[in-house]
Amino acid sequence: MLHVVGRRVLRDLHARALLLKGKTVAILESRLGRQLADLIEKRGARPLLAPALAEVPDIDRDGIAKLIAELESRPPRAAIFQTGVGTQALFAAADSLGIAPRLLRVLSKSVVVARGPKPTGVLRSREVRIDRSAAEPFTTVQVLESLGDLSLQGGRVLVQRYGEINVELEKALRAKGAEVVDVPTYRWALPQDTAPLAALIDALSRGEVDAVAFTSASQAHNLFALARRLGKDGSLAGNLNRALVASIGPVCSSALRGHGVDIAVEASPPKLGPFVAALDRALSS
Repeated sequence: MLHVVGRRVLRDLHARALLLKGKTVAILESRLGRQLADLIEKRGARPLLAPALAEVPDIDRDGIAKLIAELESRPPRAAIFQTGVGTQALFAAADSLGIAPRLLRVLSKSVVVARGPKPTGVLRSREVRIDRSAAEPFTTVQVLESLGDLSLQGGRVLVQRYGEINVELEKALRAKGAEVVDVPTYRWALPQDTAPLAALIDALSRGEVDAVAFTSASQAHNLFALARRLGKDGSLAGNLNRALVASIGPVCSSALRGHGVDIAVEASPPKLGPFVAALDRALSS
């Protein structure tokens, strides 16, 4: 499904989509950037790869061992797994320490919540019972809704961090009286080579980019962080708004709007497949 967002004149957005063929589309995705680039090329446009995100391991093995020992004496009332990468990293650390069976026993005494299909797949591969699953579009709102009937007052809630602290989730859990136990597994950072991203900022300032594809909120934050570092953040939002900005979903869109960026295309549900379909439709309109 392709959503046109906001109250702009529909004809203007459609006209911009028509003009994309043969023009430049910036892609900030790292892992699947090539896949998106292939789509762009098939539609006759020129992809501009500018990775904005790097996943940096952030596992404290000693901290994990200590945490599991503490949880054995006082199991969490709920355990929330937000990403497949982070869930896998936690189990890999437990494997390396020889304490994975102890982690599984802790989880067997907790209400296990999976945010989406990726953590669900990892948990099932470990034969973990999943008690609650967030509904589409798998945002923090749906995670909290899945916990709506569970009393958390005075209880611990284990939260597997995904790149950065989910402030909205942790604030809501504390408001329900929970003690949040944050478990970092990896963090998001700027890529080691920021030259392509810096080149994108310059290309946007020259009006050389027709569309920009964002697949995560952190890409938006990192783009503006680099622009600030370079002293070029003042005009970045305006330059982006001259292009067609495509967002993978509501969390990403919210981050972009927070930076003053208008969203022209938003995928629904917020997954790569629908996002690719949304871009495909916009590029071939």
